[in-house]
Amino acid sequence: MYDIIVVGGGPAGLSAAVYARRANKSVLILEKSAFGGQITFSPTVENYPVYESLSVSELADKMVSHALGNGADVEVETVTAVRCEGDKRIVETEDGNVYEARAVILANGAKHRHLGLANEERFIGEGISFCAVCDGAFYKNRTVALIGGGNSALQEAILLSEGCKKVYVIQNLDFLTGEQRLQEILAARGNVEIVTGTVVSEIADTPEFSAIVTKRLSDGAETRLELDGMFVAIGLVPENEAFADVAALDERGYFDASEDCTTTTAGVFVAGDCRRKGVRQVATATSDGAVAAIAACRYIDGM
Repeated sequence: MYDIIVVGGGPAGLSAAVYARRANKSVLILEKSAFGGQITFSPTVENYPVYESLSVSELADKMVSHALGNGADVEVETVTAVRCEGDKRIVETEDGNVYEARAVILANGAKHRHLGLANEERFIGEGISFCAVCDGAFYKNRTVALIGGGNSALQEAILLSEGCKKVYVIQNLDFLTGEQRLQEILAARGNVEIVTGTVVSEIADTPEFSAIVTKRLSDGAETRLELDGMFVAIGLVPENEAFADVAALDERGYFDASEDCTTTTAGVFVAGDCRRKGVRQVATATSDGAVAAIAACRYIDGM
């Protein structure tokens, strides 16, 4: 039996593992895919203390190494359920494995939000992407659209503008919401066109991804854009349904837990993007991880 099982290997989960190990608690991290969480979908991190600018892969590697160096165990498995049996917390995985712990920290993050349009699912990976770092090189000297206007979206657009012939940045609001410095960088790029107050209303039904139709919200005017690819960066959707029995969800599906990262179930804590919160950044995720780990350690010490 472990003292603490951490579900998720993003900044929140890895931070939690470090704090728990420093408190001399045995820790198992269960991550379903890639370590690093949502930061792996951004080109660089430039707003994290200590590092003026750092590639996301380097930051993720440093975080993983820190957790492993402190003695945390790691398994690559998808967690399907968490349940309570007395003082034990039982964690079940898709592979059929069952792990036991005194406490569980749910730091399972969130997934990319889709546009919800016809043909969208068909073109994901075949013209539609959520990661400029991963797929941007495929569109060198080609024309793409970036949907979204927040920090992640603008970082993606900047990266794309360095290799693409043309980049359309399409935002549904009448203004971009990302940092002013990122907006200024984009505004200075001659191959970037920023289109606000506009949504994507249609993806062309062609054998290969080729075009989208945009609609201006103020008057309904539609424009067809011929494209080679489209990148979507319109936020995240939590994947918390499997844990609703042990951690209450709010109306949007996020864990309904405040800054103390506790839930109504003793021995179950939450951290990071999966939690109800106003700001989702790598710094707030690591903060959540520390808070959740300290709370979990106190819970165990009081058993």
